[in-house]
Parts: sequence; structure tokens; C-alpha cells
Amino acid sequence: MRLSKLFTRTRKTIPAGETAKNAQLLIKAGFIHKEMAGVYAYLPLGLRVLDNISQIVREEMDEVGGQEIRMTTLQRKDLWERTGRWDDAVVDIWFKSTLANGTEVGLGNTHEEPLTSMLTDFVNSYKDLPFLIYQIQTKFRNELRAKSGILRGREFLMKDMYSFARTQKEHEKLYEQVKQAYIRVYKRLGLGDQTYITFASGGSFSKFSDEFQTLSEAGEDTIYLDADRRVAVNEEVYGDDVLEELGLHKSGLKKAKAVEVGNIFNLGTKYSKPLGLEFADEHGAKQPVIMGCYGIGISRTMGVIAEVMSDNKGLVWPQSIAPALATIVRLGDSPTVAKAADKLYKDLTAERITVLYDDRDLRPGEKFADADLMGIPYRIVISEKTVAGKKHELKARNKDHVQLLSLDDIAKTLVDKNRTSA
Repeated sequence: MRLSKLFTRTRKTIPAGETAKNAQLLIKAGFIHKEMAGVYAYLPLGLRVLDNISQIVREEMDEVGGQEIRMTTLQRKDLWERTGRWDDAVVDIWFKSTLANGTEVGLGNTHEEPLTSMLTDFVNSYKDLPFLIYQIQTKFRNELRAKSGILRGREFLMKDMYSFARTQKEHEKLYEQVKQAYIRVYKRLGLGDQTYITFASGGSFSKFSDEFQTLSEAGEDTIYLDADRRVAVNEEVYGDDVLEELGLHKSGLKKAKAVEVGNIFNLGTKYSKPLGLEFADEHGAKQPVIMGCYGIGISRTMGVIAEVMSDNKGLVWPQSIAPALATIVRLGDSPTVAKAADKLYKDLTAERITVLYDDRDLRPGEKFADADLMGIPYRIVISEKTVAGKKHELKARNKDHVQLLSLDDIAKTLVDKNRTSA
């Protein structure tokens, strides 16, 4: 994690046509590389953020009993034909291809069909239910509008989970458990205050679905929120009848732009019936499995955090997902400065604290600008002046106050910070 060796570069320019704030910041900070519209590569620091978000999601899904698997990207045409979703007139975001033997396949945009079909080999009796299965996997969608950076990509990372229950009551219990897990996820990601459970259309599945919408001017959705109740209504279902049913009043709602960072749906038997996923109940009668689905856009959430947690200097990562806890900014190459910086770097890494060490031969102003642009939570400055005074600068990225501490006190402070975020 020495910046002189790390495969990353900050930059002053961005690719032509890149208008999204999140992508501009992430590209300039050296977190992602734009391959084409809606398609981005994740560089070492960007991948760390993505992995940290994934881990928080993974922990919360495991906590409610989710079991992680990894489904295939290539999709069988016949499964999707059985549910009517292979037709481009029904699902217009497919990427499709043809194998050498002439077999037509698709690239997975979601996984209700293949997972439901697979489970017919594993579910026979009511004793096999209920359960939750999830994956964190790259999805492919041929989006017409891919101008929002990593908020709306053609290739993106997503967590999709599916619940399988015997009764509607059992399904509703699972659904509520996952909803609460989502609330915890966004709180841990630092988005809890800006994210609202939002009533939206349930499509053909149910009257409503629950979206998780984060307030942002970059959002494509319009919501009407009740700040006191921490709920909102998507504009697509906003109306007097819906408000009355939900017990909301227009006078108490605020109109806002938002980005959908997650959603949960009641699926009922829409997929289990055509794909033959059923179980024998206590009386031996065959019953279709009741399903739900639960999505979180992992890479989209990273983009939202870049949008809403940034300032005119650059990114401001929450400690829970930052690629490192601190940046050591070494000013000068004198033996005493190098020795002090090397010691702190060694001491912190020995405590399993991830640290960026800016040992590059650059002017102080360039190093400070890069530290702000990258948005690492804490910055430590070690220079001839601080070595002589035996007090070094420790500054939080989101605060103006600078502390002057010894190397040992800086290490102790960061160990404590690291422990509290674990």
C-alpha cells in the first residue's frame, strides 16, 4: 500500500463525455477505469471499497439466515420461455448470444428462473422449507441510458437474495426480517439518515414493493417523504387513495430526488408454479412454494456514496467501507522523516490496520490534494518540523481540526478507531 508502488494514479482529466459526478470523482481519484459507457473496471482501491460494501451486505444477509451461493452467468433460454421473460418485448434489457452449436443463451440480468428451477432438485417436503439463498454476482443489462456512471451500468455488481416459504404468513415473517437487515446495511454504510423505505409499485406480484431510496440530486426517481416516520412514496404510485391507505398526508410530505439502492418484492407463486417448485405439505398434498426477492446494487451503492459523501476536494469515504483507515503523508526524504514514517507504517500494519503510505517524490501540495481526493478517513503528516517537535499531524477527512500527537499516540488512536468500526 505504498503509493509509489500501488497500481493506481490520480488524474486531473476525465474521459470525454463522462458527466456523472460519481464517475468523475472515482476516475480522478484512481478508483475505477472507464472501459465504455456503462462499463467500468475497478482498480485496487475501488475494489477494496466494493469488497467492503459486499462484506457488510454479506454479514447482514447471513445474520437473518441467508446462505450464499454463486449461480451461472449464462442462462438457458427454455427456463425463461416458461415464465414468458425471454421475449425482448417483455424484458428489453437482455444481452443474448449463440453458442458454436447454435444454442441461444442469455447473460444473467437476474436469477429467479434458474434458481427456482435448480431448487426442484432440493425441495420435496415441507420439512425442507423455509430458507433464504443469496449471491453477490455481476449482472448484465442492456440499458438504453448509461450516462450515470456506476449508478446505472450495463455490467454491475448486485446482491440478489430469494426467500422460499410454505405459507404466506411464513413468507411475511422472512420478508420483515430482511427489511430490517436492509435498514442495518444502509446504517452501517453511512447512508442511514438519507435512505428511506419507499412504497412503490409491486408490479404483477403485489400491490406494493419496498424500495430503499437514498436522497440525491443525481437520482432518477422522485419520492415524497415523511421525515418523522422515515417512509416515502414513489411518484409512480403517489395519489390520494395510496396516501389514505398508508395513513400519510400531503401536507406532511416533502418532494425529493432519490436513487434506488435496494428493493424487496413479494413474488408469490409467479415463478414456482411455471417452473414446478412445489412441496408436499403435512397431509401429503402438493403446494407451490411462496417466494420473495431482495436486491441491493453493490456497485450502485458505491456510486451513491461517492455522490452524497463528497465535497469540493474529493471523496469522503465512511470508515466502514474506506479502502484504508489512514494515509501517511511523508514530506521530504530525509533519513529521520523516512524512519518515523516507516515506523508508523510498520506499527499500524502489524495491528492489521490498512494504511496508504504516500512515499512518492511529489510536492506537499500535490500529496495533500491527492489525500483529499481519495477521501481516506484520516491523514497523518510526518515532516522535518513534526519530527523535530515529536508531534505529528492527525486530521480527519471530514473535519478541519488538526491534532498534534506522538507516533505512539497516533497509533493508539487509530487502533481504537479501527476497533470501534469492526
